[in-house]
Amino acid sequence: MKYIDEFRNGETARHIAERIAAEVRPDHQYRFMEFCGGHTHAISRYGVLELLPKNLRMIHGPGCPVCVLPIGRVDLAIELALKHEVILCTYGDTMRVPASDNLSLIKAKAQGADIRMVYSAADALKLAQENPDREVVFFAIGFETTTPPTALVIKEAATRHIKNFSVMCSHVLTPPAIRAILDGASEEELKTAEIEGFVGPAHVSVVIGSDPYARFAEEYKKPVVIAGFEPLDVLQAILMLVRQVNEGRAEVENEFIRAVTPAGNQRAQALMDEIFELRDSFEWRGLGSMPKSALQIREAYREFDAEHRFDLRYKAVQDNKACECGAILRGVKEPRDCKIFGTVCTPENPIGSCMVSSEGACAAHYTYGRFRDIPVVAENTGNTAEASEAAA
Repeated sequence: MKYIDEFRNGETARHIAERIAAEVRPDHQYRFMEFCGGHTHAISRYGVLELLPKNLRMIHGPGCPVCVLPIGRVDLAIELALKHEVILCTYGDTMRVPASDNLSLIKAKAQGADIRMVYSAADALKLAQENPDREVVFFAIGFETTTPPTALVIKEAATRHIKNFSVMCSHVLTPPAIRAILDGASEEELKTAEIEGFVGPAHVSVVIGSDPYARFAEEYKKPVVIAGFEPLDVLQAILMLVRQVNEGRAEVENEFIRAVTPAGNQRAQALMDEIFELRDSFEWRGLGSMPKSALQIREAYREFDAEHRFDLRYKAVQDNKACECGAILRGVKEPRDCKIFGTVCTPENPIGSCMVSSEGACAAHYTYGRFRDIPVVAENTGNTAEASEAAA
C-alpha cells in the first residue's frame, strides 16, 4: 500500500477484524496496552473497538507527552513568564495543561504574560533573534520524537552565539515509562490491568528503533508490536499480538516496517546524546518520580538551560483529587470511571491533563467514544412506534 486512504479502507479493516475474531480463544481474556496517545486517538476516531471481540480489551497507556506533564513543570513555566518576564514559547496543547491556582499557560497569557504558541523549536530560536533585548525560553516537551529538534536548536544557538535563548527541558523517555508500568504497579493494579502485550509507539520508534523494546519481551515476557497510526496498522498489530499470545511467544515485532528499523535514526540519536544526558529523577503525572526517565541539558550547553539560567526550583504539586488522570495513565481506569468526566471536565474546561490533548485518553473518548457508554434502549429498525414502545 502506498496511499493514506488505503490504510483506512473499511473492507480491509473488517477482514482483519474477522481474522482477529477467528483467532482469539473464547476462554481467554486478551488485554493489550496501546502505549502511545496517537494510537488511542486512532482507536477512538476510527471505531476500532467496535470491530474487536468482547474478550479483547485495549488499555490506554501514558504515551501522551502533554498528559504526563506534571503540574510542577507547568508552574515553573508560568513563573518564567510572570516573574522573570521572558517570552515563553511552547507547543499549542501545552498552553492548556492545568497548573496550580486555577492557572494554565493560556490563562497566564490572559493576565499579561508574553506566552506564544509555536509550531517548532526553530520558531522559538527565530523569536530570540528578532528580540535581542528580551530573554526567550522554549518550554520543550515530548518523547523521543520531538527531542532531536530541540537538540538541534540548542546546538544552533551555541554555534551562532545567541545569548538570549534558553530551553526549559521536559523531554521524557518511552522505555522507562513502560518499565514503570510493569514494575511499579501495586498488586491490585496489576490484577486490574493484566497487560499481556503492548502496541509500541510509531514516531518514537522511528527515532529509537525497535531494539530498545527487546528487554520487555525477554525479561517480562510481554510481546511488543510496533504499529503505525492508521486504523489498519492498529488492527494488524492487534492480530499480531493475539497470535503471539496464542503461540506462547513474547517477541518484538515491527508492523510499521515502512518507517521503523531495528536501530532507528542513528544521526538523531547521536545529536540527542551530544546535547542531553539522563536526569537522576523526573516526576511524571500519574506515575510519580521515576529514575533515569527524562533528559536534561549537558554541562557543555548549560548556558542554554533555563532552569540553570533562572535558578528554577522544582516543587511537586498534587493533582486535583477528583481527577482520575493518574489511574487512567497507568491503565487501571478508563475515562468513564472518572466522576467528573464530561461534566465538570471537558475539552473546553480541562481539569486533568488527559482531557487537554487530542491524544489524551479522556479527550479521545469525549470526542469519539462517550456515546458508546449510553445504554441502547431499542434497536433502530425504522419503526418509530416500536422504538417508543420499547423505551416505555
